[in-house]
Amino acid sequence: MCAALASAAETVEGQPGCPCRACVVPGTVAWDSCEDPCAGDGAGQLSVSVIRAYAATLDGFPAEARTVFGVRGCVPPPFTAVEIAVTLLRCTPGFDERGCPPSCDDLALAARRLHVDMVTVTNALLCCLPGTAPSLRRGRRFSLGASRTVGPDGGCVGLEQRATVALGGCICRPDEGTS
Repeated sequence: MCAALASAAETVEGQPGCPCRACVVPGTVAWDSCEDPCAGDGAGQLSVSVIRAYAATLDGFPAEARTVFGVRGCVPPPFTAVEIAVTLLRCTPGFDERGCPPSCDDLALAARRLHVDMVTVTNALLCCLPGTAPSLRRGRRFSLGASRTVGPDGGCVGLEQRATVALGGCICRPDEGTS
């Protein structure tokens, strides 16, 4: 993800690169770092969090499996589906020291940066997720949700991109059998 954001910064004039703060976080993302913690274009925050995990079937992915498990010993679902959220936050212009709103030009620049970020994050997931399962002949199964704008709030505005990723099903222990 950071490589894609860095590439966008090199390609699109005025586009910031990957934020210095890039984390995998538990639960809801805290909007902690829209101020510039490390100078330059490193302001903002990139976070990945797990929204939910559930059983899915081969033909129904990414829908939740509606199969009753446990009837015949250990019969694992073909997939465990994990829904993740990629959140990218950047500083947004606010009121100045006199209480005046930001100029339309400043707002347009923030909007352009957000739109470039949306396309960059979506493309990075489309390009990179299949390669996260090199042992699978066709790559990892995944589904992308819509990218949506979050904020502005507290000087931050950004995006949340959801993706559902298929992980291998569980493996039964040998002593559990299939009775």
